[in-house]
Amino acid sequence: MLLVALTGNIAAGKSTVAKILVARGATLIDADVLARRAVRVGTRGYDAIVQRWGHSVLAPDGVLDRAALRTRVFGDPDQLHELNAIVHPEVERMRGELVAEARARGDRVVVCDIPLLFENSLAEGFDRIVLVDAPRPLRLERLVRDRGLREPEAMQMIARQMPADLKRARADFVIDNDGTREALEHRVDEVWRALAAEAGPRTRGDSLTLAPPRG
Repeated sequence: MLLVALTGNIAAGKSTVAKILVARGATLIDADVLARRAVRVGTRGYDAIVQRWGHSVLAPDGVLDRAALRTRVFGDPDQLHELNAIVHPEVERMRGELVAEARARGDRVVVCDIPLLFENSLAEGFDRIVLVDAPRPLRLERLVRDRGLREPEAMQMIARQMPADLKRARADFVIDNDGTREALEHRVDEVWRALAAEAGPRTRGDSLTLAPPRG
């Protein structure tokens, strides 16, 4: 099984690339989905968040209001660190379980969608890293146009992430998403063919002999 990390800065188009890879045959494990599961009502994460930040971060029906919580912690690095310390360990635990299940099934290529792969020092746990990138002005435009953010807020979100150039230097594959959907699919297909070739034919229980890891 080939274990692949898919990452990219905000509004680069990583989620779109993930969907294309799934359509080609990849198994997807999405960190954002796991993060939502980690703070469902009744979980330890939910209880810890309510204890720390109170009921002001809850919606009327009692579920976690992620937007309210994000607003509360976004401008305070200490509070953001506290939140991450609650959520990230549980996300890692669930990801590990899903990877083990995929390996047991004999899945060939497992893609873990992890936005903060490098920021959280998770890169070494993967066989290959795929980075989705787009020019900073284009990502800013997408945040304002598609997500309804005010430009200062969007600029702040972009500035808080590791610069894309540093990530490009550490990725095995870079997919530039600065054109049409057709162009993007063509680039993803090129990467998928390389990953699938490295994973080899689908054989239940096979162990892979991987190419040398990144230096």
